[in-house]
Amino acid sequence: MNAFESKKVGLALGGGVVRGMAHIGVLSVLEKAGIPIDMVAGTSAGSIIGAVYCAGVKPDRIYETAKNLQWWQLARLVFPRRAWVSFDPLEKWLVNELGDLQFSDLKIPLTVVATDLDNGKPVEISQGRLAPAVKASCAVPGFVEPVELGGCLLGDGSLADTVPVSALRKMGADFVIGVDIFTSSIRPRWGPLGMAFSAIEILVQRAGGGIDSADCLIAPQLGGYTYTRLSRREELFQLGVDAAVAKLSAIQEALNPTV
Repeated sequence: MNAFESKKVGLALGGGVVRGMAHIGVLSVLEKAGIPIDMVAGTSAGSIIGAVYCAGVKPDRIYETAKNLQWWQLARLVFPRRAWVSFDPLEKWLVNELGDLQFSDLKIPLTVVATDLDNGKPVEISQGRLAPAVKASCAVPGFVEPVELGGCLLGDGSLADTVPVSALRKMGADFVIGVDIFTSSIRPRWGPLGMAFSAIEILVQRAGGGIDSADCLIAPQLGGYTYTRLSRREELFQLGVDAAVAKLSAIQEALNPTV
């Protein structure tokens, strides 16, 4: 019997675009340490990593796949009526990698969080087709086309709930590990724009209150790091590893005080 089986563990994977590589680093540490992940909730980049992991793909394999991804496989330019980019290729990529899965096909229960663009409320998706839900969770308004799903016009979940701890509480998690990859940083060389960008980062990071309500928060040192440059993905992965290692003893103690 696993020493950690007494509590149901939830993993909340936050948004952060390319910084999602850090999630893979965190998963690799938790898996090697034998920390059970009983359920996952993901927002934006966290929904992509969560979907692949919950489908049964091991972190090492996720990392190898992610190292070879290019933006053209995930996005394409569109005529700018509601946005500049479509994530239709992302949806197709997920279907090609995993199959056209339903949430009920997943090996680990998953909730994907998007935002209702009509009222700003979080929309927690845990049934139906997986790929469109992930696409909706990643659709940054103004940049990426919104997704019509379940009678709602949906956009990036980070607007309403960046680190979706509350979704895991509803799923029955006793202990929630949150992973925050939206760390803010003032960029002095950007002048006033740097201050404004930092303010937006803070607003997004704190959306939904997950960073304050997780039982354990893993926050890789990502302040000032890129959101879009795929060339930094190995470094981002390692920062996720480092942050998870730093919290590992605390997680083990919380799940099994006799360890």
